[in-house]
Amino acid sequence: MSTTEPAVAAPEPTYLSHRNILVILGGLMAGMFLAALDQSIVGTALPQIVSEFNSLDKLSWVVTAYLLTSTASTPLWGKISDLYGRRPLFIAAILTFLGGSVLSALSQNIEQLIGFRAVQGLGAGGLMSLAFATIGDVIPPRERGKYMGYFGAVFGLSSVAGPLLGGLLTDGPGWRWIFWINLPIGLVALGIVAAVLKLPHVKRSHKIDYLGAAIVTGAVTTLLLAVSWSGPQNGWGNGTTLALLIGSVVLAVAFVLVELRVAEPIIPMDLFKGRIFSGYAGYAFLLGFAMFGALIFLPLYLQAVKDLSPTRSGLALLPMIVGIFSASIPSGQLMSKTGRYKIYPIISAVLVGGAMVLLSTIGMTTPYWHLAIYMFVMGAGLGLSMQITVTAAQNSVPRQHMGTATSTMTFFRSMGGAIGTAVYGAVLTSRLKDHLHDIVPAAQQNMVEPLAKAANSVPVLHALHEPMKGWALNGLVSAMDDVFLVSLPFLAIALVIAIITPEQRLAGRTDGAPKPEENLEASAAAAMH
Repeated sequence: MSTTEPAVAAPEPTYLSHRNILVILGGLMAGMFLAALDQSIVGTALPQIVSEFNSLDKLSWVVTAYLLTSTASTPLWGKISDLYGRRPLFIAAILTFLGGSVLSALSQNIEQLIGFRAVQGLGAGGLMSLAFATIGDVIPPRERGKYMGYFGAVFGLSSVAGPLLGGLLTDGPGWRWIFWINLPIGLVALGIVAAVLKLPHVKRSHKIDYLGAAIVTGAVTTLLLAVSWSGPQNGWGNGTTLALLIGSVVLAVAFVLVELRVAEPIIPMDLFKGRIFSGYAGYAFLLGFAMFGALIFLPLYLQAVKDLSPTRSGLALLPMIVGIFSASIPSGQLMSKTGRYKIYPIISAVLVGGAMVLLSTIGMTTPYWHLAIYMFVMGAGLGLSMQITVTAAQNSVPRQHMGTATSTMTFFRSMGGAIGTAVYGAVLTSRLKDHLHDIVPAAQQNMVEPLAKAANSVPVLHALHEPMKGWALNGLVSAMDDVFLVSLPFLAIALVIAIITPEQRLAGRTDGAPKPEENLEASAAAAMH
């Protein structure tokens, strides 16, 4: 028997003027810049970090730990902010992120770094989801597209500055400074948010679903452990691997059962009754799964195979950033102008899938201008869906669930990224040895294991003598090609979801609360009768 509380009437929307929106946007963008910069700045430094700790096999966990905690905490941030208000939670998220940054900078081994990156991720989960939820509070859905362009600019700026700054710091004072640099930026963001992010909040009775949060964390953790650790290391038929996989399924079922019974679920199951919300949640998961493979392994390719410094590899990623910029801002403006958005996720899935096919063809001698085109296509695909799917989902739910709905969308995208990163890491590790077995001459097969270990460190790879260096690098490139191909079935499913998910007119400033989901075609047909 479910536990319920008396319904609380949703307050009428209190959308703000353009000038007030811009003031609040300053605070939100400062916090988002902090989290977005950290994602891009770490990517360029990862090859050097894992080389220092001699742990290529754990490279994916430096990213996965961050994604795991940001994923698992995202719905909780959204729910608590719905109950207590956005401002205090946004401040708490910044402080948590900065604490994780300091600890990460002080890490003495790869295990410590992974743990402290998890603390960072806990704060990042709040920074991203709360910024988008606040946008939902103060801007009508129809107008969000043009303001999302500002967020696209933040992502673009952080994506340009991150790889370049990460490379400069890694080549200069050392990779630890990619975490120390967060402190001055974070303190500025904290000051802006504390000063300007003052929104009216309706007090509500509340009961936080800590049990649900603990169960979903356990479900995601056991799945990632099975995919990125036990499966590749012990075998997929191993008892530990099977136990972890079964445990993740059991915990996922338990989570759904708990959410159906508690008074204040962190992810209300009713949200998934709407085809628009459930469709774009699945789409966000699949696109996140595909996206992180390119973002993590391209810097490794540029530094290991093309022998670029961290700084130059950061600059080499600029075509992807240009692609994101060139697609996200115009699509947001068009969405605001027309109220239509369905076509953009469809084109996005096609472009990202095409980019993955192109990236799967890269080799030792691929010209950079080829790679630049592939990265631009990838960026354009990502730019067409990053903010639009969130706006569509927000538009399809009641206003009182705005924070929860936004954080749930972020949750699914992050969960896809976390699982995708773990899967890609497992594919790279296992396929590297397979390709080395094919490349190394039969008389020297005893070199396969040492060469696979040498791939843990870019400097060690470059220090190898020929022909061993050529064998190792060719094996690494072939394994990366396999990584990109793994994403294609998931992108095909995302394309189908984007096609079959209905479209609902974006509400304007005078439309009040969102209406129940109805697609535009049905509305037009009704109007004619």
